[in-house]
Amino acid sequence: MDTRPIGIFDSGVGGLTVFKELHALMPHEDFIYFGDTGRVPYGTRSRETILKYASEDMAFLLSHGVKMVVAACGTASAVLTNKETDRLPVPYTGVIIPSAQAAAVATSTGNVGVIGTPATVRSGAYGRAMRNVRSDIKVTGHACPLFVPLVEAGMFEEGNPVARELAKIYLSPFLGSTVDTLILGCTHYPMLAGLIGKMLGPGIRLINPGAETARYTLNHLMARGMLQDPAHQGISRYYCTDSPEGFAEVAEKFFGSFDASQVTRVELEELSALSKEEAP
Repeated sequence: MDTRPIGIFDSGVGGLTVFKELHALMPHEDFIYFGDTGRVPYGTRSRETILKYASEDMAFLLSHGVKMVVAACGTASAVLTNKETDRLPVPYTGVIIPSAQAAAVATSTGNVGVIGTPATVRSGAYGRAMRNVRSDIKVTGHACPLFVPLVEAGMFEEGNPVARELAKIYLSPFLGSTVDTLILGCTHYPMLAGLIGKMLGPGIRLINPGAETARYTLNHLMARGMLQDPAHQGISRYYCTDSPEGFAEVAEKFFGSFDASQVTRVELEELSALSKEEAP
């Protein structure tokens, strides 16, 4: 048994889709969620900048004594390598491997689509991870950079005209293609899953990185005897680098209700100082 919390980080609020799945599977666990809302999005940044931000995010979580780090950010997961994550003093997972494994098993044609931020698509990380499971996988990747600010602004309802128009443009490469499985390669995108699914139709299966990462994390902790006492009532704490009120406003649309008093703001200078002390 391990009573320490699980740490989750993302560039903004999109990682709450991962948190929501983790909490549903492990309600007895304590969680610390860190959203770098002051520097969102990560997906249009350089690899060096993303690594710097992710290192600071992980250092923040480590300073709170977490037992596992979950990168609930497709961009950070795609850019972080074993060189960075193997040096962490606790177990780590991103969203790439869990999602890629699920997609490789789910596809019948071997043709898998990936939508994500420009940095995620450019990295080719999903393709490499899937080919470790099935060498015949063919990947069609397409960057959808404006989906992130759309979700951060809370404009993800199926009836939203801006969301519909963007989806028409971004999903056009998959319409009429041989792709039968699509990875929602950014943790913001599951909030648009209803719209995406309706536009693509039932012939294309959507892979939710949050659900897959939650199952992967549960299995990892269970195998190592690191789960919390099942009688414990889990506590969740939230941190962000911009307005707690703005964080709560979008989180409320994710969860139905959310109190801004639950969110603590962290100054970017604090992150930088922690990174020098705690980062791997």
